[in-house]
Amino acid sequence: MIEEEMAKEPAIEEHQAAENQALIAQFEQGRAPEGFHHADHVRVAFAYISEFPLLEALARFSSALRRFAQAQGKPGLYHETITWAYLFLIAERIAISTRLPSWEEFSAQNPDVLVWRGGIVEKYYTKSTLNSDLARQRFVLPDRGFLDCAILDGER
Repeated sequence: MIEEEMAKEPAIEEHQAAENQALIAQFEQGRAPEGFHHADHVRVAFAYISEFPLLEALARFSSALRRFAQAQGKPGLYHETITWAYLFLIAERIAISTRLPSWEEFSAQNPDVLVWRGGIVEKYYTKSTLNSDLARQRFVLPDRGFLDCAILDGER
């Protein structure tokens, strides 16, 4: 029974890689799900992090997202700090997994990254920082400390 499960795993990983690669190819061609909401962004970012080393994923996803926003006539929507923060969070969550999770597993185990308004990024950044032109144009390090995060979680 265990041998059968182990034999299935490479096939599942190959299917997952093919799915990720297809999603990346579509996104880099400017195609995305209609509406392209926050959870869709996270799904595509997950695919990049799953398929590329972190720095390459950051560069490719950021570039494709900028082009996508431009093609939609909304270049001002791209926000570098939020984009990179989510990519770093996704990469960290994948790294602490015992194996590369599927998207379904990842999203079920990490519902906090799927929340947009009032989501996890706001635990690391003040609203004034996120609303700044600098943070929109360049990656800015988090400006909330550990204590700030603990207070937000009600751990005081």
